[in-house]
Amino acid sequence: EFVLLGFNHSLKIQQFLFVVFFLVYLMTCLGNFTILNTVITDRHLHTPMYFFLANLAFTDITESSVNAPVLLSVLLSHHKSVPFKECILHMFFFHFIGGAHIFLLAMMAADRYVAIHKPLQYLTIMNHEVCVVLVAGSWAGGFIHSAIQIALLLPLPYCGPNTLDNFHCDVPQVLKVACTDTYMTELLMVSNGGLLLIVIFVLLLISYTVILVKIGRQVTQGKHKALSTCIAQIMAISITFIPGIFIYARPFKIFELDKVASIFFTVLVPVLDPMVYTLRNTEMKKAIRRL
Repeated sequence: EFVLLGFNHSLKIQQFLFVVFFLVYLMTCLGNFTILNTVITDRHLHTPMYFFLANLAFTDITESSVNAPVLLSVLLSHHKSVPFKECILHMFFFHFIGGAHIFLLAMMAADRYVAIHKPLQYLTIMNHEVCVVLVAGSWAGGFIHSAIQIALLLPLPYCGPNTLDNFHCDVPQVLKVACTDTYMTELLMVSNGGLLLIVIFVLLLISYTVILVKIGRQVTQGKHKALSTCIAQIMAISITFIPGIFIYARPFKIFELDKVASIFFTVLVPVLDPMVYTLRNTEMKKAIRRL
C-alpha cells in the first residue's frame, strides 16, 4: 500500500479546506451538468461546437469525481493508506479522462478553425459523423496515453518507502518510490505526458492566433461572437495546460508548488471550465435561461 501525506496543516485548517473543496466539487457537478443538460435539451445548441462542449463538460464531471473524493477523504483523516491496485486504478482513470480532456480541447480548436476559415462548408465538413469520430478519437487518445503510463509503472519493483507527498496517487510520486533506477522510465514518462502537453499547447496557441488574425481581418458579421468564443477557449486551454506542463514536463523532483499546481489541475480546472464557457457565451446563457 501507499500512504498519502496530504496536507501538513492543523485539524481546523483541514476541516476548513474540506468544506471549501466539497463546495467546489458541488459547483463543478452543478455547472457541468447544467451545460450538459442544456446542450442535450435545447435544439438551438445542436451544433458541432456545443457537441464538443457537452463532451468537455462530461470529462470535467468524471475527472472531478475521480479526484475530489480522494482529496476529501485525505482531509478528514490523519493517515490515509491506499492499496497498490487501487492506486494504479486511480492513476489509470485520472490520466485516461485527463488525456481525453486535452485531446477534446484540440478538437474544439479544429472546430473553430473550420468555422472561421470555411464558414459556408462548415456544417458539411463538421457533420455529426465527423464529430462523433473526433470525440471517439479523443477518448482513444486518452486511453492510449494512460495505458502507456501504467505499463511503464507496473513492472517496477516497490519494496522501500511507500509515502507519496500528494493528496492522490500520481505518476511523479509513485515513480520516485520505486526500488530501482528510474531515469529511463522518467524520461519516457516526460516524453509521453509532458512533451505531449507542450506540443499540443503550442499548436493550439498557433491555431488560435491564426483564427484571431482571420477574424480581425475578414469577419464582419458576428465578429464579436467569434472573438468571444475564441478568447473563452484560449482561457480554457491556458488554465488547463500551464499547471499540467509544470507537473509533467520536467524531471520528477519535489517542489513546494507541486501540490498547489496539482490541486489547480485536478480540482479547480473542472469548476472553472463551465464559468469560462457560459459567462462569455451569450447563446449559452440564453439557452440556460430558457431551460
